[in-house]
Amino acid sequence: MRLKPLLPFALLTLSFVAHAQSELTEEQNLGKRLYNDNNLSANRNQSCASCHSLKTIAGKAAAFVDPANAKHGTPVSLGSIEFATGTLNAPSAAYAAFSPKFHWDGQEGLYIGGQFWNGRASDLAGQAEKPLLNPVEMAMPSQWAVVSRLKENTAYVKAFYQLYQLDLDAVPHIKDAQFQQSTPKTVEGIYHKMAQAIAEFEKSPVFSKFNSKFDFVTAGKTQFTELEAQGLKLFNGKAGCSACHISQPGVDGQGNKVPALFTDFTYDNIGLPRNLKIPGNPKPNLGLGERSDLRKLDPDKALWGKHKVMTLRNIAITPPYGHNGVFASLEQITHFYNTRDTLGEVSNNLSPNFGISGWPKPEVDKNVNHDELGNLRLTTAQEKAVVAFMGTLTDDYPEWGNDPSVPPGTPSPFVGAGY
Repeated sequence: MRLKPLLPFALLTLSFVAHAQSELTEEQNLGKRLYNDNNLSANRNQSCASCHSLKTIAGKAAAFVDPANAKHGTPVSLGSIEFATGTLNAPSAAYAAFSPKFHWDGQEGLYIGGQFWNGRASDLAGQAEKPLLNPVEMAMPSQWAVVSRLKENTAYVKAFYQLYQLDLDAVPHIKDAQFQQSTPKTVEGIYHKMAQAIAEFEKSPVFSKFNSKFDFVTAGKTQFTELEAQGLKLFNGKAGCSACHISQPGVDGQGNKVPALFTDFTYDNIGLPRNLKIPGNPKPNLGLGERSDLRKLDPDKALWGKHKVMTLRNIAITPPYGHNGVFASLEQITHFYNTRDTLGEVSNNLSPNFGISGWPKPEVDKNVNHDELGNLRLTTAQEKAVVAFMGTLTDDYPEWGNDPSVPPGTPSPFVGAGY
């Protein structure tokens, strides 16, 4: 059984106090514009928001995932270049700001934190830099090309000078470059500041509202239904969900309380089957095992198949599920956690009996977690209760909950309450 951090949130450096701000800063407003700007992709058709949308999903809340995947169950997102797709399910950007920087915890013997499914970006700014240059995402050819697109927007020219004293007009447009001209020295600094602005926007209350039904119940403002209450008891008990998706508040690096984040930011191989619905049928992703910087430290392949434990906040409105999007519904992945090792076996996820009479073999059979899932012995009714509880983790409950105890416009119960 893998070790667990005793105080997973003690590693955080982001205080929830920052999330109580009612307005965005100038830098966050710049980040918001950049986050939504399709012009920063090769064909001017994709932005950060394309895969991490600010739009409401299922009539409830913004969950910061690809709305096409959530609506149609497609496992991966389209890129800027026609027919290009990723190979992993785009994770939600909600609450991502609370993930500590990627690091090895020697005491616990675990990698913790970072961004992406394999933590390859240490922090939010590092994460924001990568999709723009990824050939199956925004597909820009270079940092210089991105800065050239920034130069085309006079509002960016003004903002970068005012905020960072960086003169975009002093950088020649890449289309005017001479043959084999080297990249201007200021390009890298501008590119980093662009990513920093996006990261600051992602740290804003837009992405971390803490206003789900769970939050209002925790604050004593309303009550769970009988089924939801049973689900929470199972979540923390027999089902064992809270072993990784911690349902208790934590403490950040400054000693400030942080509401429950429903993740411990660690990495695990839960034995997901291969998803044959991904275009091109790519080879199974090895998670931490994909990283060249970790591979040399892992001769026994103990990291293979381990992907980041993501937050369960907004989980009910963010299908499909798993790093490869193999599960179509919350009910299906809950049933998988419960019966992975007992239901039987089918050939692949295209089988009509997928999840009914059996599950396919794990796509990465090393390091599969058999201690905390696979044979939970939950009844069908108990699975239903766990799913019902997870439905209480959806943001903007005052707007969609039709709960007279929490009328529309009610702020997060944690603002001004010592958080």
